[in-house]
Amino acid sequence: MVAGQGKGWWIEVDEANRNKDRARRAWTGIADRAIEVSHQVHSHPETAFKEERSSAALCRFLESNGMTVERGVADLETAFLARAGSGSFHVALCAEYDSLPGIGHACGHNIIGSASAAAGILLTELADDLDLTVSVIGTPAEEIGDAGGKVVMVERGIFDDVDVAMMVHPGPADVMAPPMLACATFDVHYRGVEAHASAFPERGVNAADAMTIAQTAIGLLRQQMRSGDRVHGVITHGGDAPNVIPGHTSARYIVRSRTLADLEEAKKRILCCFEAGALASGATLEIVGGEQPYAHMLHAMELAEMYRSNATVLGRSFPDFGRALERSAASTDMGNVSLRVPSIHPIISVEANGSVPHQPEFAKHCVSESADRAVGDGAISLAWTAIDAANPDSRAQFSRKSRS
Repeated sequence: MVAGQGKGWWIEVDEANRNKDRARRAWTGIADRAIEVSHQVHSHPETAFKEERSSAALCRFLESNGMTVERGVADLETAFLARAGSGSFHVALCAEYDSLPGIGHACGHNIIGSASAAAGILLTELADDLDLTVSVIGTPAEEIGDAGGKVVMVERGIFDDVDVAMMVHPGPADVMAPPMLACATFDVHYRGVEAHASAFPERGVNAADAMTIAQTAIGLLRQQMRSGDRVHGVITHGGDAPNVIPGHTSARYIVRSRTLADLEEAKKRILCCFEAGALASGATLEIVGGEQPYAHMLHAMELAEMYRSNATVLGRSFPDFGRALERSAASTDMGNVSLRVPSIHPIISVEANGSVPHQPEFAKHCVSESADRAVGDGAISLAWTAIDAANPDSRAQFSRKSRS
């Protein structure tokens, strides 16, 4: 039995799993730098497709630890592809690093990016022995909900030669295969006619009324929506002055459903509500976006079970939340990857004093001691899962050759 100490916790690995032990030992050599990168990304939050500093920090980390990095892949300036090895089994670690507008890294993408990069580095020295090609794929703009980085990169062939794709996402509890909904995000624009709101209101066409009618219709529709359907949005422009009939209003909305097929049906019903606003008010309606939705997540359960087993060795536990787990479903462009490549997207817990992702308080906890441990546990668990998947007895079920 071989024992070793990581960043403040003990683990034991059977000697037969010497490759896992090598990966664990490699973590001790990069732990400080991996956590430093996580903190760097967190301290300079950058929103969709503007992640220059974050992308650069991750690229430097990967290059300084033996991976070859190509920047600006898929014609996306802040995307990258880091690679090591040239084996027949290709493992991809997806790194996210964009933040939310206004509340920074309240979804913990600094943890995701650093954990995936570190996992790739841990596998680099094992690549030849395991007949592996290892890629860390930098995927920008996950938070935008339409035409996100992975959606574009899947369409442009970045994942075509990948056998398995993996990442971990921080949250309030460890979850092996969290439900992820398909979603479409789009902008709504109503255009009417400005007029003096007191002296000549009859000469105006009120674009704000159109938006109010649409939101009322959506509110009434909710009681007939399926349990897996969700709709929510924000007004991005409501008018310019209270004494001017609004000639332009806009909003940004998200529609979610269990599957892409369900999403198409739900989206049609929501768009009818916006059309009703235009019809009743006389304003014109324009919908922008929504044509490149996020797919539902199709977890590769055999791979997910491997991840859970490995994370459990590190002291992680996976409570059974039952149906309550469905209520907390979100969306991710990792779903688009999962429909092409066997993929996993487990949640790794971060102690956050009761706060949850997309709350400002959660952002504060994404550079805590618990968050730093999530970087290490996530990196090691992903690396160990890749080692399990690359085993000759396992790789055949995941190989892209078996899907062709």
